[in-house]
Amino acid sequence: MRIATSEMKTMDPLETIFGKTAQMTVLKNLIERQNEPTYLSGIAEETGLSHSSVSRVITPLVVSGVILEKPLGKQIRTFQLNMESEATNVIIDFYSKINQVIDTSE
Repeated sequence: MRIATSEMKTMDPLETIFGKTAQMTVLKNLIERQNEPTYLSGIAEETGLSHSSVSRVITPLVVSGVILEKPLGKQIRTFQLNMESEATNVIIDFYSKINQVIDTSE
């Protein structure tokens, strides 16, 4: 499948390279709000994904240590990038650099 150049310009650099996936969408949302804890419902609202999709795709990111999950009461959980994780910092650095490269090549 070929993507028209006009479509590529409107796509996020990560989507251009890796395709649009729910997990990438959630990760990008958290990268853009690095220092802000958020809820599943907040991520769902901001990304347009369903609550169940966010819940499904965030689990491997938590298990890998890229995202921190903190309980807030019995049923509410908050999520935030784990800034102490080397993997998280590599992802953020990559995200920043790929955005710069894509922006300067247009």
